[in-house]
Amino acid sequence: MSDDCLFCKIGAKQIPAKLVYEDAEIFAFEDMHPQAPTHILICPRKHFASLGEASAEDQALLGKMLLVAAQLAKERHLQEGYRTIFNNGRGAGQSVFHLHLHLLGGRSFRWPPG
Repeated sequence: MSDDCLFCKIGAKQIPAKLVYEDAEIFAFEDMHPQAPTHILICPRKHFASLGEASAEDQALLGKMLLVAAQLAKERHLQEGYRTIFNNGRGAGQSVFHLHLHLLGGRSFRWPPG
């Protein structure tokens, strides 16, 4: 945990958020500024700023984040589709530097994004 990280503080329940999933390795909560009817942020409890800081030892954790996204999408009946996104760096739109996966659904999306 990083002492000055917003998402670490949410994971530690020092800052309130609407948690929708948690276990020993991962927590997920509803985005405060949703970009779709369903917009959930899925975070590892282990702090690293972005995907670029992940290593081979994080492989299972990263895969688990995607499986949690699929589980949450199923629970929210997103049969028409959903999007999962890792933003890495300011140029990609990352604003909180704790790795997190966006789960977006409940509306149509265009391609290419952005």
